[in-house]
Amino acid sequence: MSITHLRWGTADLSLALAFDTADPARLLAMGEAATLPDVARDPELCARLARRALPLVEIQTAGSGRLGTSGKRHVDGAASRALRYTGHEEEHEPHPGGDIRILRVRMADETTGLRVTAVCTLREGIPVLRTEAHVENTGHRPATLEYVSSFACSNLARHLGDGEHWENGLSLWLAANPWSGEIRWSKATLAERGLHDVGMVPFGQTGSKNRIAVTSTGSWSSSEHLPMGCLEETRTGRALLWQIEHNGSWHAEVADRFDDVYLSLSGPTDREHQWRRALAPGESFRTVPASVAVVPSGGFEAALAAMTRHRRATRRPHPDHQGLPVVFNDFMNSLVGEPSTKALRPLVDAAAAAGAEYFCIDAGWYDAEPPGTVGPGGVPGWWDAVGEWEESAPRFPGGLNEVLDRVRDAGMVPGLWLEPEVVGVRSPVAEALPNEAFFRRDGVRLVEWGRHQLDLRHPAARAHLDAVVDRLVRDYGVGYLKLDYNIDIGAGTDGPTGTDSPGDGLLGHNRAYLDWLDGVLDRYPSLVLKSCAAGGSRTDHAVLSRLPIHSVTDQQDFRLLPAIAAAAPTAVTPEQGAIWAYPLPEHTEAELGMVMVSAMLGRIHLSGRPDLLTPDQLALVGRAGRVQDLPTPAGGCPTPLAPGPSRLAGWMDRPGADHGPRRGPGRYDAAGGVAPRGRVRVRRRTAPMGSRGRPTPCAVRGGTGAGARLGRPGADRTGDPPGRAVRCTAVLRTRRGGIGLNPAAREHACGPTESASSPKGHRPPAADDQVRTRRRPKSAGPLRR
Repeated sequence: MSITHLRWGTADLSLALAFDTADPARLLAMGEAATLPDVARDPELCARLARRALPLVEIQTAGSGRLGTSGKRHVDGAASRALRYTGHEEEHEPHPGGDIRILRVRMADETTGLRVTAVCTLREGIPVLRTEAHVENTGHRPATLEYVSSFACSNLARHLGDGEHWENGLSLWLAANPWSGEIRWSKATLAERGLHDVGMVPFGQTGSKNRIAVTSTGSWSSSEHLPMGCLEETRTGRALLWQIEHNGSWHAEVADRFDDVYLSLSGPTDREHQWRRALAPGESFRTVPASVAVVPSGGFEAALAAMTRHRRATRRPHPDHQGLPVVFNDFMNSLVGEPSTKALRPLVDAAAAAGAEYFCIDAGWYDAEPPGTVGPGGVPGWWDAVGEWEESAPRFPGGLNEVLDRVRDAGMVPGLWLEPEVVGVRSPVAEALPNEAFFRRDGVRLVEWGRHQLDLRHPAARAHLDAVVDRLVRDYGVGYLKLDYNIDIGAGTDGPTGTDSPGDGLLGHNRAYLDWLDGVLDRYPSLVLKSCAAGGSRTDHAVLSRLPIHSVTDQQDFRLLPAIAAAAPTAVTPEQGAIWAYPLPEHTEAELGMVMVSAMLGRIHLSGRPDLLTPDQLALVGRAGRVQDLPTPAGGCPTPLAPGPSRLAGWMDRPGADHGPRRGPGRYDAAGGVAPRGRVRVRRRTAPMGSRGRPTPCAVRGGTGAGARLGRPGADRTGDPPGRAVRCTAVLRTRRGGIGLNPAAREHACGPTESASSPKGHRPPAADDQVRTRRRPKSAGPLRR
């Protein structure tokens, strides 16, 4: 037996690994270099860590099962135990954003011929480790994979002090992500989440056999939970935050093992997602990537700051990140899928007056049926007849370009809504494309809410979508496409050949979709693509690392948006997070201020009815957009990092308990008193119950903004003492009759104000690229193909 130890990493984050030619490679510990175990100084500690450590990659195969335990946990797989360390390589790549270090650790099972390579990547200056695994069958027989970890690490409780135990010494943050109530973080100890020390390790057992499992099945990657979580030491604030960077099914589990705690992360699995991959000799498989941020103090907030830097460092560059243009979209609290030339004309003019720089015509522009027509499935034609993406003559008797030209004449870039992955059951495309181009199970084409799902691995499906995008850019000169996705197709598909496991078929499509996105942006580098999936149901870094804008929510009540907007930067960088602003004529001045300031926590996405606003109301909306346009540092971001737990409001928290007395224009105290001019004072109290037993949401009247204080219930959500008032990201202040920028807050959020200005950087379509452009919007440039 020959054991060697390796310390590998950067000044910000390092790994301690043990290599044994008679054993799989194991990750003993990770963290700042000074805290890693040293085998020369403390061999007994290293031996204890090695006993608890998991193989660097956990694998389960059909016919091998587990050793030493049983149950639902994805550890102790016999296939991973059979691996032997065979070597490793270190790489160093200079990079202007921070040098990149890569470690490849190779393992093999000579009996089965399986060879596994764990790939670890670190970037200088960012304490975030990105990992994935490659599995190759070099044997003579097929091997069926049932589970392969993207990341596996134990010894996560090793820093707990005397008298502390992992049951209560470690807390786990998780984020429920319900539709229209997204990004609901909660914190609880492992014991409170149901993981207990059952006292069986002294009797020769590995632990409790239980786990805290969070999983997502289907094509909405975040429809129930974000693919994220955070383990935090209650006493010290040491934290490990993770994200699974995949746009489909995924699984995370936290559990005890030999009196310590482990975390394993993966894409789809056999038990949870009907995923199996049969590897014939010579075939290989690559896991989905996962990233973990590790910080020695500062807890959840510090870990989020590190992950935000990782997200920015690993996404595709796009000019939109610098310009941050205001976008108008005609759907939410506006036309709601019934666009027409007549309906759009006043909206175009009003959106331009409000400061919008992009104008997107949402669903329905292709629907040839009269407005209000309901199809056989009980839904409008724009829902179950999608797929051709041809303009509707009845809605646009003078042609769609008549409206798009008006958009350009108003100084805005035109955009259109697409739902590229689906084809309506009543669409001619459903018959034109081959059956193999769609998701199928047992040879039967799947249907979900009046739609079929395209399988983008099939060349006919991809060719269809490429032709659609090329035609829209060429014939209509669009510079913006909102890519929506409003169905969850379930576990997956048998695939074009009918031989895939459902989970593997979905994984193949997920990867083909990402490849298609890359292809579109390669052809049109300055085309703005917005990610949307029933609001925030596909909030994952696989998509967000490619597309410059992401729809955070579908929430239509402006009173419920602040809690979502304040939490959004934990999952998506602020400059990518599109927050709706729905200005409506019935809004008071204060309510309209709340509408706009909530959106200013991310990217302002206007909708509503600006065409019905008074001149004063329209001027206030425009003022908000100009505040977001003020010069920022070279990075162009309104806020650099995600808000921490002290700035996250619970869903049942309300900025005011009732509608209480108003004391003059623009002045209101949600607790019943008078608030100072320019801000809102909110005290914690029990919200009145509605007729169905639900707290009644209420509007904040008077000033509001990111600096408003929000009451919160306390320990049940974040561990803060009951009644503690917390402050959202302090970037804005409100004044009677307007919205302004707090200079001190700008200094804190964006850096010194004398930093170089970041002008509007988006380059809309140009006529010399055969794109229809009548009037050049500001800072226009060519849309290259």
